[in-house]
Amino acid sequence: MSTHHDHRTPPTVPLTESGAPGERVRDGGGPPLRSKVTAALAVAACAACCALPLLIAAGLLTGAGAALAEQTLLALAGLLIAAAAAMWWLHRRTARPAAAVKGVCGCGGNGCGC
Repeated sequence: MSTHHDHRTPPTVPLTESGAPGERVRDGGGPPLRSKVTAALAVAACAACCALPLLIAAGLLTGAGAALAEQTLLALAGLLIAAAAAMWWLHRRTARPAAAVKGVCGCGGNGCGC
């Protein structure tokens, strides 16, 4: 026989101070998940750029193709890092006024605000 206590409730995803769904609450005001993913993609583009000499040695890529791929991957990595920084900055900028609206005043790990 089953009782109400036997059933588990599904976990809920907490919201950040800004109320954006899909972002988890963090201590210390770290970067949001979307900027972490974007930065990880930038690191992957850098790793792919570093793997180009191995692809040339294996005969999978020509010198001209590698030169084009190198320029493309470097530009992509730069754009992704800039996007990740912009998303983090925008998150930090909008999170503090949202905390002020809720009546949170004082100084803490994330800085001062009222």
